[in-house]
Amino acid sequence: MKATEVPAIAGAYLFEPTPYADERGFFCRTFDADVLRSVGLAPDAFVQDSVSRSARGVLRGLHLRSGAGEAKLVRCSYGRIFDVVVDLRTDSPTYRNCASFELSGATQTTLYVPAGCAHGFQALTETADTSYRIDRPHDPAEDVTIAFDDPELAIPWPLPVTSMSQRDLEAPSLATVLEQKES
Repeated sequence: MKATEVPAIAGAYLFEPTPYADERGFFCRTFDADVLRSVGLAPDAFVQDSVSRSARGVLRGLHLRSGAGEAKLVRCSYGRIFDVVVDLRTDSPTYRNCASFELSGATQTTLYVPAGCAHGFQALTETADTSYRIDRPHDPAEDVTIAFDDPELAIPWPLPVTSMSQRDLEAPSLATVLEQKES
C-alpha cells in the first residue's frame, strides 16, 4: 500500500493498495496500520466504521463536524464516486481549498479526510457503496452541512443530482456556516 499526500488539502492522503488479481478476481489490503503510522496518523484512533449505498446521481454532503471535528478514512468499496474535500481549518495553509477525486471499487483507494474539512460525494454508478472509518463516535448535535451548490465553492459535480437528504437540500451557504462558526 502506498500513501500519497494530497497537495491541495494539507494533511489529506490517498492510500492506494496493491491488489493481487487472478482469474478469481482480486485481493488487496484496504487498511494497514503501519502505513498510517508512516504518515503520522494513529490507526487505533478510528472508532467507528459505517457504509452507505447510493444510486447514480445521489449526492451526500457537504458534511463536517463542529467542536473537535472528525477525521475519516473514505473508500468506495463498490461502484464509483466523485469525492470532494473542502479545507475549513482557519489555521491551515490550504484553508478554503477544494479537492476532488474519483474513488472506485476497482482501485479500492482510501482517502484520509482531516478533522475540520467538509466532505461530500456523488455516486457515479447505478450502485456505489462507500465505507467510512471515523475517529470519534457520531454525535448528531455536532453535524454541520454546507450547500453542495454554493457558488463560492463552485464544485463541478459531474451528474445532475437525482436525490439528496432534506438536511442537505436545506443546507446554508459556506459564508453562513463560517459566520456561525465565528460567533
